[in-house]
Amino acid sequence: MTTTIKLALGSLLIGALVLGLKVLAWWITGSVALLSDALESTVNIATAIAAIIAIRIASRPADANHPYGHHKAEYFSAVLEGVMIILAALLILREAYAGLANPIGVETPVLGLVLNGVATAINGAWAWVLISRGKTLKSPALVADGRHLITDVFTSGGVALGLVLAVVTGWWILDPAMAALVAVNILWSGSKVVKESLSSLMDEAVPEDTLKTVQQVIIREAGGALEAHDVRTRQAGTVTFIDFHLVVPGETTVFDAHEICDRVEAALADAVAGARITIHVEPEHKTKPTGIAVGCDPAM
Repeated sequence: MTTTIKLALGSLLIGALVLGLKVLAWWITGSVALLSDALESTVNIATAIAAIIAIRIASRPADANHPYGHHKAEYFSAVLEGVMIILAALLILREAYAGLANPIGVETPVLGLVLNGVATAINGAWAWVLISRGKTLKSPALVADGRHLITDVFTSGGVALGLVLAVVTGWWILDPAMAALVAVNILWSGSKVVKESLSSLMDEAVPEDTLKTVQQVIIREAGGALEAHDVRTRQAGTVTFIDFHLVVPGETTVFDAHEICDRVEAALADAVAGARITIHVEPEHKTKPTGIAVGCDPAM
């Protein structure tokens, strides 16, 4: 079992524990805001299951039908998570509307707040684990899950504050009002997750600093060639695809051109984790004004 799968399974168990605590807090108090927090946490369970499935699919090797691998499966999980976050927000808005129309007092708020606080602390710690490990493992599903949990932490904090204010002032309408604010925040979070995941599904280029590293490696390691042009990149889960055209002098033999490509590919594989490199060798009359000179110190 891979580390990524273990973390996804951990999310499922943590999500179940946190959901149980929040449902108990709502059942004890009858708070609409705490109910909204619990509803938002149900998403954690569903998305953890989706992440496990997506990660297992993404880890499959390339086959005849998927020659570039199954790495993008994790992005579908992240999109699903965003959609379910939005759905949870709509359910919360419905509960908030009912509470605003007929605000009622909250019972045993202290115990409810303590239970919710414990659940929030667990979520915060696990979110940090998921985001840090997800970035290291280049798992968009884990990172999306961690970011969602961070949103959940802020949501729970806002819910607790609203409930405390309602108890202190006796203005029980603050309880459903806070639930409505929670729903708006969750809608924003869900839309952001969907947007980022769709960008990745659309073969968005790697970040600017990674692209700069790729260009510097090509410039430094392609000694014997003339220039490189049409450098293209895209990210798919743990894999970074890099392809470009490398122009060599007309007298260069196939063997020598192959040696140059091998050297560049090895250097790129060391510089960019999970790199898959494709180099198209061209004769010198194929140079372009937009090409970059190679075989020199990139710092010069």
